Amino acid sequence: MNAPAPLSTRAILEKLIAFPTLCRTENVELIDWIEAFLRNLGARCLRVPGEQTGRFNLFASIGPETDDGIVLSGHSDVVPVEGQPWTTDPFAMTERDGKLYGRGTSDMKGFLACMLTAAHHAAHRTTLRAPLHLAFSHDEEIGCVGVHSMLRDLAAQGFKARGCVIGEPTSLHVISGHKGKLAAKISCHGLAAHSANPDRGCNAISLAADMIKTIEHLQEDLKTNGAADDHFEVPYSTMQVGLIRGGVALNIVPDLCDVQFEMRLLPGADPQPWLDRLQEHATQLCVERPHARIEIETLNAYPGLDTSEEESFLRDIMRITGDNRASRIGFGTEGGLFNEYLNMPVVVCGPGSIDRAHKADEYILPEELDAGECFVKRIVETLL
Repeated sequence: MNAPAPLSTRAILEKLIAFPTLCRTENVELIDWIEAFLRNLGARCLRVPGEQTGRFNLFASIGPETDDGIVLSGHSDVVPVEGQPWTTDPFAMTERDGKLYGRGTSDMKGFLACMLTAAHHAAHRTTLRAPLHLAFSHDEEIGCVGVHSMLRDLAAQGFKARGCVIGEPTSLHVISGHKGKLAAKISCHGLAAHSANPDRGCNAISLAADMIKTIEHLQEDLKTNGAADDHFEVPYSTMQVGLIRGGVALNIVPDLCDVQFEMRLLPGADPQPWLDRLQEHATQLCVERPHARIEIETLNAYPGLDTSEEESFLRDIMRITGDNRASRIGFGTEGGLFNEYLNMPVVVCGPGSIDRAHKADEYILPEELDAGECFVKRIVETLL
């Protein structure tokens, strides 16, 4: 009996889209399917559980066990679709008007499909001199939190590779750097009172407003006096408030208000001096206002990426894509963590456009998916 024909990259993508792997939810069914696909190709697979039930990372290798392989990496989770005006089912890939619609088509199940095609291509090459590695992570969309357990395991094993390609959607342009991120929460505690006698209380929302003004002043200082890098569209580190929650009723002086803010940091930038200044102001506010208490807590952070223009791995990937120079992006990826844990050069390059990510009717063009397939196959050819 003849073996069944291999799935096309498009057919693989259709399978992947059908798994609704929203961030902060389980991805076990998708990982089961990918692992079965790879084991059928003879891949060596390592499944690494995350901190929450039903969430997993998967690392697979094809070829000899040497230290000069290449890692292709992508995250399995997608952002929610709730409240978005989709005109197609986001979890059933739909072809319409020359576009392939579905949540994750660009960000970034399109690249995951290309990774599995690359695995099939590698598995049927008998002359691999170096391995192809595939890394699938969970919960990247909430701050690159899921990949840590996999990278810790690989680092403990002494894993080495020549370099890593993170396949975020860059229209297949090679990216050598991006900013890091720090997310934090300011909890402002006051004293509740009846609104008819507000002086008997301490208004937590007023405390929060003062802290927000301080963040705005620090942002201006970052822009004017902080480090700068003109390779980025926004050439300085940024600091901004994104969430605020406080109060329970209009006639009660609020005793609690939480503010969440983030910093987008140039590669290598240290956030601590700016956090220290924020803490100094919080301390002064509490001295001035009886019953006030302010806590600042870092919720999540990941490093930026800064791959040298002279790095040979970067140059090799640029030869494949035809880029004359590498670019830098403002959004973050898991690339800085791969570099930090495993001390390997990292580039970001994948099919599709980030401009379509996280929106209703996300799509990838068939020709972009084809170009992504060609890209990863050429990477495999470098391992022969």
